[in-house]
Amino acid sequence: MSQKVLLNAKELNIILHRLACQLIENHNDFSETVLIGLQPRGTFLADRLAKLLQTNYKIKNLKLGYLDITFFRDDFRRGEKILEANSTVIDFVVENKNIVFIDDVLFTGRSIRAALTAIQSFGRPNEIELLTLIDRRFSRHLPIQPNYRGRQVDAINEEKVKVNWVENEGEDVVYLINS
Repeated sequence: MSQKVLLNAKELNIILHRLACQLIENHNDFSETVLIGLQPRGTFLADRLAKLLQTNYKIKNLKLGYLDITFFRDDFRRGEKILEANSTVIDFVVENKNIVFIDDVLFTGRSIRAALTAIQSFGRPNEIELLTLIDRRFSRHLPIQPNYRGRQVDAINEEKVKVNWVENEGEDVVYLINS
């Protein structure tokens, strides 16, 4: 198994600032927009973006939630591994709001399809956008594309993209792992 660094900490920081600025361009003060990190890995990116927007760009009253999609996945009962659900934390109304789903890697699109189904339990949003740090564009099973992307990666199916965050793995880095 070999691994290659796709993004180091400095490059990751630059991309996070660019994504934050793109969100501000489209959502101004976020009064009609909510950010929702997809459990489990999208929450780290969502937290980091929310912190940047509030601290560096002075966005006030930013609404951030986390959505668990475990039981909405189409492969929910397909493996030997017992799935463990994460917490959904959405303590605001999504009805008629603009939602930005946030996930670390867009691969097949199945997680996003599950998120679209799961969010319906909370109301009918006005619009839903997708922000992803890594877009594996040639691996899609569903016609889903991000509105905001950090970096596009052309990885073949045997290759994996692993996003490490200081908060979880002790480093900010994105690896391409060849198994």
